[in-house]
Amino acid sequence: MYSLNVPVPGSVGALAGDLGRRLPGARIRQRGERTLVCKRLGTDRDRYHAVEARVRDALSGTAPFAARVTGVDLFEEATTGTSPVVYLAVDSPELERLHRRLCDVFDPVDGIEGEDYTPHVTVARGGDLSRARELAATAVDPVEWSVSALEVWDAERARSVTTVSLPA
Repeated sequence: MYSLNVPVPGSVGALAGDLGRRLPGARIRQRGERTLVCKRLGTDRDRYHAVEARVRDALSGTAPFAARVTGVDLFEEATTGTSPVVYLAVDSPELERLHRRLCDVFDPVDGIEGEDYTPHVTVARGGDLSRARELAATAVDPVEWSVSALEVWDAERARSVTTVSLPA
């Protein structure tokens, strides 16, 4: 699966790591795995270059934009994968507009995209639900940053395959 991701600054990654260590038995996202998904792009490995070209066309004119971690939250039942999911909630109206625009180019994934899109950085999956609820109630200082690039992420290989600088 390819996705278009927002790289997160080290301060967001460090916050996620610190919080994740408070949830025993959960799978904590490791350094390099902490990103903010903007839009899933599909699985067409044979046509990667066509997917990349569509991404670049869709991003044309996109300027850098602001993003802000506003707190800790929880998906008690994940749409896919292990539950619960503790995450850092992200506020970014421009990111949400970009996501909607990309849903016109790449089909939205039912249950997690389109109207169901929740911008977030996953901290950890699994573990005890009551401990996850406690962690989701943790107050954190907001972290703000400017998004100046987006990455096409290859989930199978767990790495970025290309970066698109903004403005695109």
